[in-house]
Amino acid sequence: MRYSKKEIFTIPNFLSLFRILLIPVYAVLYMKAEDAKDYIIAATVFAASALTDMVDGFIARRFNMRSRIGIMLDPLADKFTQGIVIICLTIRNLEILPLLVIFIIKEGFMFVMACRLLHSGKMLDGALWAGKICTTVLFVSMAVLVVFKNIPTGGVYGIVATCAVFMIISLVSYAKCFFTASEHIRDIDE
Repeated sequence: MRYSKKEIFTIPNFLSLFRILLIPVYAVLYMKAEDAKDYIIAATVFAASALTDMVDGFIARRFNMRSRIGIMLDPLADKFTQGIVIICLTIRNLEILPLLVIFIIKEGFMFVMACRLLHSGKMLDGALWAGKICTTVLFVSMAVLVVFKNIPTGGVYGIVATCAVFMIISLVSYAKCFFTASEHIRDIDE
């Protein structure tokens, strides 16, 4: 499979790569954070990543810069970002562990199914609405957990439960898409 320069060198693809580069920056800032200012700096990097996610999607749709690379790169940037943030939060707060477990199960399933699709010459044609809503809920929830380090345990469990519900809804939506003839699955070469 060959890609043209026009497909590779797009603003949305550069923004997705930028988000991937922000991941280790966020992780170091968060794990070294000691006071409220440090957590706010880490949250600012995380917020820049989330904002960039919204902007790259807008640019891709608005200016017809969608590409096969972007369709794969954007969700990878999302999942790597979410995964690292959830891991960092879990290291600092074990109440988040159930969310990490659900995240690993969901994304493991998504990875296996995406590999199966690719093996058969197919791919998802972008995110489902359930996935977009889940990503938004996760980003907002994780930002709250990063900025407000001293949330009471009950509040943390409430946030974790909310995220878990949206992740499960997203997982079920994608499972239906993968196991039925869905209009969201297309040939790679289209």
